[in-house]
Amino acid sequence: MGTMATQSPFSLLEGFFQSFQLPVTPPQWIVEESHRRIVLLFNHVLMQEPQAMERLARQKGRVVLVQWQQWTFKISMTPAGLLDIADTHASPDLTLVVTDTSPFAIAQAVVMQGAKPNVRIEGDVQLAAEVNWLIDHVRWDIEEDLSRVMGDAPAHGLVQAARSLAQALQQFVRPTPASTPPEPQA
Repeated sequence: MGTMATQSPFSLLEGFFQSFQLPVTPPQWIVEESHRRIVLLFNHVLMQEPQAMERLARQKGRVVLVQWQQWTFKISMTPAGLLDIADTHASPDLTLVVTDTSPFAIAQAVVMQGAKPNVRIEGDVQLAAEVNWLIDHVRWDIEEDLSRVMGDAPAHGLVQAARSLAQALQQFVRPTPASTPPEPQA
């Protein structure tokens, strides 16, 4: 009897979404509003990390362009050590191009394996080092934010459930040798 190969649900979804392409891009106002929301979230996280804000304040006025496929996002560093949406005509000091074309490959690398997506980096080396430090050291304490809204115990329970789900998905995507079923005897 042979073994049955287990296919990741990500590969099934990826095949579906690759065959289903949206014929139009979202309206510009949706793109701009999503950029504003992302900057607000980043700044919320940064305000909880004084050292990160100090590092960003030293980079004031610098512009970073993040690009994935046809999507671009340009941000600048403020004197307060926070982020702002950069002027559309501002030249980037640093360009980060995510080279993975599949959103599922990116999600699998980032969420499931805790890795960074594949990125091509062009521009200022010092600014790239600062951005890398931020990525490595700044974390969103979602449990703390949830506890302000729903209380400590429910927030803790929700975060624990999410962690358990993430661990289960990681084991499904990358089974450990001990959890791999033995080969059937002939």
